[in-house]
Amino acid sequence: FETYINDLTGKFNKILPYERTSAQKKVINEIYHDMRSDKCMNRLLQGDVGSGKTVVAVFSMLIAIENGYQAAFMCPTELLAEQHFKTISDLVKQLDLKVTLLVGGQKKKLRNEILYDIKEGKTNIIIGTHALIQEKVEFKSLGFVVIDEQHKFGVMQRAKLKEKGFNPDVLVMTATPIPRTLSTTY
Repeated sequence: FETYINDLTGKFNKILPYERTSAQKKVINEIYHDMRSDKCMNRLLQGDVGSGKTVVAVFSMLIAIENGYQAAFMCPTELLAEQHFKTISDLVKQLDLKVTLLVGGQKKKLRNEILYDIKEGKTNIIIGTHALIQEKVEFKSLGFVVIDEQHKFGVMQRAKLKEKGFNPDVLVMTATPIPRTLSTTY
């Protein structure tokens, strides 16, 4: 992957405030090759809390964005969605990307603006809860999906998010490698 770094991923690599670990580099390379394949990626990323899964997810989302797609990042709780929104927004703030938070309970005017921007492709990364799978949410070009703590979502919920795009690549992340997580990813 290092030899294939493009504009966004190259800039992100330069502004990242720390060196990526060899494990992160290896996984990003594998994801990059999966995404170049003509088959949809369905990959499980397991690591301890604080191991850098989010950085791997951001690199992966940037690859999709470089290729004209939007990325969605679904979390099981509003608190976790807000934390990821802050972290990811901070990481990509120098890249001229629009990152949006979509959760339940947002005021109608704000929600309508967010939904419009998603549908028109004005938002690159959409981070949210189950709100992402509501019928009114339409993506212009969803090409990459990240599902955090995916074992907290039902099969139908995960499928609904995938259906919002046209065969998007999927990265599921977990800090708890339970048998159900492994089997649902498979």
